[in-house]
Amino acid sequence: MTSKLIERFHSIEPTDAQRWRAINLFGRNVASYKFSLAKSILSLAKIQKTSISLDDLAIPYAQNLCEHLKLSPKQTSSKKSTFLESCQNFNLNKISKIELLDITKRVGFNYVLDAFHIVNGKEIGTRFFENNRKNSKEIILTDEILKLASNNQGYNLLQETEARWRLVETSWSLGLSKNLIQADFDRDAIFIDKHKQKRTDITSSRAALNGYQKSKCFYCFKPISIIKDNYNFCDVDHFFPFDLKKKSVLKSVDGIWNLVLSCKDCNRGKMGKFNLVPAKRLLKRLHQRNEYYISSHDPLRETIIYQTGNTEIIRSSFLQNNFETAKINLIHEWSPKIEGNAAF
Repeated sequence: MTSKLIERFHSIEPTDAQRWRAINLFGRNVASYKFSLAKSILSLAKIQKTSISLDDLAIPYAQNLCEHLKLSPKQTSSKKSTFLESCQNFNLNKISKIELLDITKRVGFNYVLDAFHIVNGKEIGTRFFENNRKNSKEIILTDEILKLASNNQGYNLLQETEARWRLVETSWSLGLSKNLIQADFDRDAIFIDKHKQKRTDITSSRAALNGYQKSKCFYCFKPISIIKDNYNFCDVDHFFPFDLKKKSVLKSVDGIWNLVLSCKDCNRGKMGKFNLVPAKRLLKRLHQRNEYYISSHDPLRETIIYQTGNTEIIRSSFLQNNFETAKINLIHEWSPKIEGNAAF
């Protein structure tokens, strides 16, 4: 089932942006190298630089990892990494920047450049760089990534990469399984509250949700943005309205399973959803979105499973039961006024 879901994700609207998201969300994670490489490539592509020497690439690549190590000392699921130890030693002033960059060039790119474009066991349809590390000690950025990085889409992708990285490293550092991670809607943050300790903000809920929705409104599929000053800056919406929590009717309404990104028209426009129950046919879309989380081994998958059920059948029944409860209490259904082609 996992392979089919991944194929479905990047076969619907197979644009370069969605292929990049497939790498970020479904590519293999055994260390944080992929995220650091992705951020480095996006930043270099933004200045429209095409030919990138390993010397130039090593600077942002190592810097990204050093900065994240300050926040979370565990950046891999493996027990040992020579490269990460070197980044940690740099943070502790045990080695110089020159020494760090030399180590980065020698061992930091050993696997990540070759594996970057592999999703679900095979190469994704678009290459964002050509790997000439062995011959000319450089990578060549393609037109596809240069185009993505030059517009607002590039900013969205950068934020999504950072959000994914923060969630992954948090799960590694805490040995996370069924410890509850929820979204704090008021502050637009994903936080963790382990053993009833003080809540710690991890990342933006918009950035964490956006990749799975491909920068489209959950309800009408219009383009949305997670850039605050953009005209189409999205809302974070409770699929089953928050009023159901205030009425003590539904539990875990603030859970990621129930949060979606919506355009302003659908959420609170003249014909918006507000506190109405979304049409029953939209349950399938919510279920599909949640299954993407689970199939991508997102660190939030365990929370979704914990809150909604440990099999797909149980999770589907969970949503159906919540729908019936919501209907009894809120009565009226709502559908988006205009709905584009399915994007996810």
